[in-house]
Amino acid sequence: MKVSMRIPSKLLLSLMAVTLLITLAFSSTKAAPDTGSSTLYYGGSILTMEGSAPSYAEALVVKDGRILFVGTKTQAEHLAGAAAKKVDLDGRALLPGFIDAHGHVFNAGFQKLAANLLPPPDGGGKDVASLVALLKEWQDKNAAAIKKSGWIIGFGYDDSRLAEGRHPTAKELDQVSTELPVVIIHQSGHLAAMNHKGLELAGITAETNDPVGGVIRRQADGKTPNGVLEEMASFGPIFKILGALDSEANEKIALAGVDAYTQHGFTTAQEGRANKAATETWRKLADERKLKIDVAVYLDLQSEIEYIKQVGIHEDYTHHFRVAGVKLSLDGSPQGKTAWLSKPYLNPPPQKPDSYTGYPAIPSDKERQALFNLAYQKNWQLLVHCNGDAAAEAMIDAVAVASEKYGKDDRRTVMIHAQTVRESQLERMKKLGILPSFFSMHTYYWGDWHRDETLGPERAARISPTASALKRGMRFTEHHDAPVALPSAIMILHTTVNRTSRSGEVIGPDQRVSPYQALKSITDWAAWQYFEQDSKGTLTKGKLADLVILDQDPTQVDPATIMNIRVLETIKEGQTVYKAQ
Repeated sequence: MKVSMRIPSKLLLSLMAVTLLITLAFSSTKAAPDTGSSTLYYGGSILTMEGSAPSYAEALVVKDGRILFVGTKTQAEHLAGAAAKKVDLDGRALLPGFIDAHGHVFNAGFQKLAANLLPPPDGGGKDVASLVALLKEWQDKNAAAIKKSGWIIGFGYDDSRLAEGRHPTAKELDQVSTELPVVIIHQSGHLAAMNHKGLELAGITAETNDPVGGVIRRQADGKTPNGVLEEMASFGPIFKILGALDSEANEKIALAGVDAYTQHGFTTAQEGRANKAATETWRKLADERKLKIDVAVYLDLQSEIEYIKQVGIHEDYTHHFRVAGVKLSLDGSPQGKTAWLSKPYLNPPPQKPDSYTGYPAIPSDKERQALFNLAYQKNWQLLVHCNGDAAAEAMIDAVAVASEKYGKDDRRTVMIHAQTVRESQLERMKKLGILPSFFSMHTYYWGDWHRDETLGPERAARISPTASALKRGMRFTEHHDAPVALPSAIMILHTTVNRTSRSGEVIGPDQRVSPYQALKSITDWAAWQYFEQDSKGTLTKGKLADLVILDQDPTQVDPATIMNIRVLETIKEGQTVYKAQ
């Protein structure tokens, strides 16, 4: 295990200044031309992402997987040499490869291979009848997958977008099959619905108690399960299904997730809450040289403590794989009405009182604090899932105690989602060094739902308060949380900049930020979140040649059209890993 050392900020700034002087000294046009194989990019918007405003270079040279030069075309041609491969961008945009600040790359592969139940425009799941039809179609085409898992599996339905405005029931899913178990996973990933055969195999009956941190929704009698499972009630059965898959199936799912990421311009992916089995799958793929982008794994702190102690946390990638830290979840999802809020939901779920505020994933204060203390004592980077402001408060309180006990080192603890975080909480986060990683895609996919159904207009307008963080001088990152949403960097940018809902209303106009600031959140600042700012995030000499080519520069188009930008090519350490047809 490599011991992590954090350099004091003043010393780090001094070292950076010396490095800059050395870099400038060796970047003159008098340097001898490179005689090895290199690639020269020119003729487009080469956006370096250095600094607080857009900065462009005429050309960029790549050699041996790293950036050799960024600057004028004349200098680039001299350094690249006559044998260099020349790429004319022809007006297109070249940027640093996108960095996944939070997602679940394995589950993105699972999403890609399961029946696609997403609502339009990402799928055809518009009502219960369409879900049944999509599941039947998938069943007809995936006999081998069903034989391996034993289940008919769908992903991505969203009750807020179904015509019925509710979750499908076990009885309705019986229309797909009464002989085979059916499970469909909500787009949030925090709920699921099963047919009666699925409930039977999961051992869920009228006598089954709700698990800690979860709910089995019931029929009007208050006892009979209706097929809908929340949080831990759904995780248990789904983990059993995934656990029954063999190594070949797991590897196929993992690589499908990597493919999905590269198609959207990502050169660094995250496995945002991994167990031992998933981690060993990633390690095996790395050992076999099958990973074409970096995969940073964050282990589930609550369930994998002994395994974490065994494998340790790694600063460096080995064949594009590293265990980067740990993950903890404190609540559920606002769109599924399981996030833990300080004030009641606008409209509570069926059979819940008007005072309903969701619930914590870990009810015990003592248990939560012990987990935070362990991560801080071991100096493990900690990502904490907090959608509701009550969950955010619990995290902030726990960090305050742990940092006082174990020191205020530069751990870069991350609050994942921070959807409903309040202004006063941002103040405390800044003082404690907690980095918010926002989920602004909610403003498009669930903005109307939050305004009208879950939070009401005032709280909905502050979903993912990016501008509030910037006003305090805080870095923030943005993420897609795949498979909750497709792993689309372009939609991250579009929603962070525009905050326009499906109906066209701007959800919190005062929280919009510029396209450049949105780009920083998935390049420069995301690299910083990972402690990888010295090798990624900007087009800087010496950094990895992790690049993405877009058909347009996001900073130079009408912001309302950012979602139409296409990823043309993804390049990892100088090698093309995806190219659009």
